[in-house]
Amino acid sequence: MIRRSRRSALAAAIAAAALVLSACGAGGRPAEGSGGEGASAAVGITDTSVKIGAHFPLTGVAAPGYSEIPTGAKAYFDFVNAAGGVNGRKIDYVFRDDAYNPTQTSQVVNELVLQDQVFALLSGLGTPTHSAVLDYLNSEGVPDLFVSSGSLLWDQPAKNPQTFGWQPDYEIEGKIVGQYVAQNFPQAKVGLFLQDDDFGRDGELGARRYLDAQIVGAERYTPGNTDVAPQIAALQAAGADLVIGFNVPSYTALSQLQSLRLNYRPQWIYSNVGSDPGLVGSLLARFSQGAVTDAGLLDGVITTEYLPGVDTPDNPWTQMFQRVWNEHGGDGELTNYRIYGMSQAYTFVQALQAAGPNPTRQSLVQAVERAGAQFQGPWVAPFRFSADRHAGISGVEVTRITGGKTESLTPVLVTDNGDAPITQSASRPTTPPANGIPAVPVAG
Repeated sequence: MIRRSRRSALAAAIAAAALVLSACGAGGRPAEGSGGEGASAAVGITDTSVKIGAHFPLTGVAAPGYSEIPTGAKAYFDFVNAAGGVNGRKIDYVFRDDAYNPTQTSQVVNELVLQDQVFALLSGLGTPTHSAVLDYLNSEGVPDLFVSSGSLLWDQPAKNPQTFGWQPDYEIEGKIVGQYVAQNFPQAKVGLFLQDDDFGRDGELGARRYLDAQIVGAERYTPGNTDVAPQIAALQAAGADLVIGFNVPSYTALSQLQSLRLNYRPQWIYSNVGSDPGLVGSLLARFSQGAVTDAGLLDGVITTEYLPGVDTPDNPWTQMFQRVWNEHGGDGELTNYRIYGMSQAYTFVQALQAAGPNPTRQSLVQAVERAGAQFQGPWVAPFRFSADRHAGISGVEVTRITGGKTESLTPVLVTDNGDAPITQSASRPTTPPANGIPAVPVAG
């Protein structure tokens, strides 16, 4: 907790934090047959291996948290490889650092496609970063699976037939949060704190379907400019007593510190992206130079969940992922970001299984379209995959952070984009297979 006598030090620390940037996510001629329609089935795959690639911010200001995702995925792939792989093929997982810089993303993805000759791309992170390679991957015919972002851009199968989302998109999350606020805080004066890109715009689109009449202000920040004092002051001046944030973890910490400085205490609701208590707690300590030493400021914050976390050690999926990390992980502990990476890897294994014993790039994409809606895993709601939809998980539950853990406020709620209704999910929780490896999925 922060002492009153340290507020001047805190103000200076917030100013210093403006120097810190935040996150959310090769040239040459292509080898013959490496992309486009009719691409060679041999690219990235042999009788004994299949090579897949990814881009993540392994260094730089976006690295905290996000750099752990591929370590979780690698641990799960190593676990599968130790059991013989998929149809006798070991998964060779290559991930490269893009430092959350779209220019660098283009460079490393070119290297993955042309130099590493990957069979598919998996879970490239970030809306601005992955947007920079979206056209390239689709023109080269490279399966672009399960992007680590909730942008609506990944669900455009007519334009981008190789690309699939994975997590709930920001519009449906905004809708579910908006309905919850309308039902439980009908008199609230609502403010929006938004990242000024598709992340914030899609979340706002969803929230306004239920809250347009209650919204008294919408403030946007530019990623990289960490002086959020004007935005928080404007929300306070507008009288917002409940603020919904569609922002990344750095800006959760910055918004909390600035609100503390202004003695501004609305009810905060943050998107799932920005609400990991462990990461936000470390960022609070970093940005405040130790004036705030834990995530106690997040007590009472409302957010959403769609995967089990490390705060639910009795969940059978968390237990399985802990076993995987104990056997094949590297340094550090199991985290929510590593669980996210393992969950995406688990999904990819099902996709590769569904593509058959002799997969091609085309059959991999078709397998996700055909069987993906029936994939089973730790996620709380089904995927929306089909030949006409490449959208990810269809719902979330609304939760509250208390003492670094989350408690459920709603059942799992599902919806779709636009004016689709919000309903309670009919899906039942799943349990992992005893050996930790999914069974071959069957299309419904």
